[in-house]
Amino acid sequence: MPLEYFFQRERALLGARYDALYTAPSGQPVRGITANTLRCTPEWLAQRAGLLLAPSPFCREGFVVQGQEPFRPGRHPYHHAGAFYVQEPSASAPAPLLCAAPGERVLDLCAAPGGKSSQLAAALQGQGLLVCNEFRPARAQVLRANLERMGVRNAVVLSEAPRRIAEVLPGFFDRVLVDVPCSGEGMFRKEPQAAAQHGPGLVERCAALGAQILDAAAACLAPGGVLVYSTCTFSPEENEGQVGAFLARHPDCSLLPLACGFGAPGEQNRCCGHPFDVSMVRRIWPCHGGEGHFMAKLQRAGQPCPADRAEGSNPGRPAKPCREWQQFAGRWFPELADRPVNLCGELVLLPPGPQMGGSAWRGLRTVRGGVLAGSLQKGRFVPAHHLFTAYGTGCVSKIELGLGDARLAAYLRGEEIDAGGAADGWCCVTVDGLALGAGKVSGGRIKNHYPKALRNLK
Repeated sequence: MPLEYFFQRERALLGARYDALYTAPSGQPVRGITANTLRCTPEWLAQRAGLLLAPSPFCREGFVVQGQEPFRPGRHPYHHAGAFYVQEPSASAPAPLLCAAPGERVLDLCAAPGGKSSQLAAALQGQGLLVCNEFRPARAQVLRANLERMGVRNAVVLSEAPRRIAEVLPGFFDRVLVDVPCSGEGMFRKEPQAAAQHGPGLVERCAALGAQILDAAAACLAPGGVLVYSTCTFSPEENEGQVGAFLARHPDCSLLPLACGFGAPGEQNRCCGHPFDVSMVRRIWPCHGGEGHFMAKLQRAGQPCPADRAEGSNPGRPAKPCREWQQFAGRWFPELADRPVNLCGELVLLPPGPQMGGSAWRGLRTVRGGVLAGSLQKGRFVPAHHLFTAYGTGCVSKIELGLGDARLAAYLRGEEIDAGGAADGWCCVTVDGLALGAGKVSGGRIKNHYPKALRNLK
């Protein structure tokens, strides 16, 4: 029986409390979405999306999706427009606890597929720098695509080993989120594979990997900086035991109280020989209405040094002025016409922050640095989808569609649609004011430039 180890361990640790803590209110896996406040308010989304939603207990921007009807969020126009991210409700809890603020340098060290990164980007509101890392290249591309859909402007996506980031950028970040790969005991109801592969060996391997990642995260943290550690598992070795061992290795770090009204405190009998005040950490059990999460908030001793912020915020070399870009932007995106760009071969990128020198970033495997504005093709500039998701509402030509407009479904299928009298040239197609993507008007029709991989074809 694959879960025999899990059941025996938890019943031994919890005793008579086992059934109460592991019994979910609905008895079914919980579904949720999180509003992207770069795009809209949670209230706006709840009123207009046409979904049966209840407020999440774990995050102000989060909702629990109610009802058992088929839920296909990826086909909803607001999902295409980045207004929300599909996220199990308890998974939305850790990112807000980091309390990221505009202007800070923030690292999401284990970021794919991007739900927590999108929450951090919304907290930064386009100001400061967000570095999102995923070691596995294929998952890093998924992370990149999700941040692009959400309209994030100030992110750098890396595909690096955490220790390598710590070597290149020691003490660089004000805040670090570490949602480590774990044994996934909180995913048993949603993912049968998580239950099938579970066992003491997996827990041991995940705990060892988590310790390495947590040490790298601490090395990335600036003096006075804050770190939130989280997992979606229940095992002592990956949760209280991990935190206790980390505090023993890092006497310059201390626990901070978690100002949240959900979940329950940690468990003293799960500290694995490294006792500490478990009331300072938090567990979400299935009985609380989520699949399961563990969170701890730590701070490195010391005071931030303002002088350290003088350089290193912009990965990549600043390019010479790009005539093709300036001509395009001057016509269609005038607010961007004076922005410096970086050139990577034929690609034109809007950097994620002020031009502050990028030498510190050389050698890190960068998937995307800033916004991919477009590319240079045969002496002309061709805009990219990311330009329109990030800055589309500033395009001088916009085609405004509503949820009930038949042209909206056609556009998301990749079809040409009627331009409604718009002048020839590039335009941003929007739904209820949310940027969807690009089109090019010619003769009263809009040639569709929505990426094929994102279209509603089924």
